[in-house]
Amino acid sequence: MSATTRDTVVGQLHVRLAPDAHVLGAAAAQHAAAALRDAIATRGRAHAMFATGNSQFEFLDALVTEPRVDWTRVVGFHMDEYVGIGADHPASFRRYLRERLVSRVPFAAFHYVDGDAPDLDAECDRYAALLRTHPLDLCCLGVGENGHLAFNDPPVADFADPLDVKVVELDDACRRQQVGEGHFPDVAAVPTHAITVTIPALLRASVVLAIVPEARKREPVQRALVGAIETACPASILREQPHATLYLDEESARGVSYFFDGTEGRGPVR
Repeated sequence: MSATTRDTVVGQLHVRLAPDAHVLGAAAAQHAAAALRDAIATRGRAHAMFATGNSQFEFLDALVTEPRVDWTRVVGFHMDEYVGIGADHPASFRRYLRERLVSRVPFAAFHYVDGDAPDLDAECDRYAALLRTHPLDLCCLGVGENGHLAFNDPPVADFADPLDVKVVELDDACRRQQVGEGHFPDVAAVPTHAITVTIPALLRASVVLAIVPEARKREPVQRALVGAIETACPASILREQPHATLYLDEESARGVSYFFDGTEGRGPVR
C-alpha cells in the first residue's frame, strides 16, 4: 500500500482506495507490472488479459510506462467483443486495445476475439483453446454499471459456467452504458450480442485486478461489496476471490467509504 492509498478486506477480496482515478490507475499499474515481472521470472513468459472501456484509460496509460516489464515476453488477451462489427469500427474493443495498449508496447503476441467471425461457435472454441494453452497470470477487468464482469450481464452470468467463452445477449443496462460512454449514438446502434470470456475463466487467473473508478460505478460497487453474492450483481463473486484486488477511487467508493474508516452500518457482508 502506498502513502496515498488505503486498504481493507471485504470477505476474501482485497480492496484498495485511491484519492482519484489518476492515483488509482498508477497503483493498479504497479500491481499489474509486478505480477507480469513475477510470471516472467518464474516461467519466462507472462499471460495477461485486459479490459476496455473508459474506466481503464488511466490504468493503461500508466501500465505502458511501468519500468522493467519485458513486454516481448508477454502474451496478451482481452475479454469480450461485440458480434457483427469489424476490427476497425470506432467501438470495437480490438481497435481500442490496438490504439491504447498493443501499439504502445512490444507484446510477444496479442490474441483478439473476432466478433465478426463467420462461425461464432467456432470462434468461441478457438479462443477457449488459446486460454487453455496460455493459463492467465493476470486478469485486469472492470465492473459495469449493471455489475457485469466482461459481458457477463446479470441475465447470462453463471458463477459455475461450464464454458470459458460464449456468445451472450446484452441486457438493456449494458447497452445504455455503451451509449453513455460515447461509443454509439443511441441504443439501437449498439449490437445486441457479444462474445465474452465467462466468469470462471476470468477468475482463474493467478492475479485478478478489478479497476473501478468513477461516480457512475458507486451503485454496482456497493452491491458488489454489501449485497448478496449472486448473479444479479456478477461482481459480487469477487468477494470470494482471495487472489483479487478491487481498486476504487473516492467517487466509486462513496457508498462504501465506511469500510476504510472502521464505522458501522455496512449491511450484510459475507
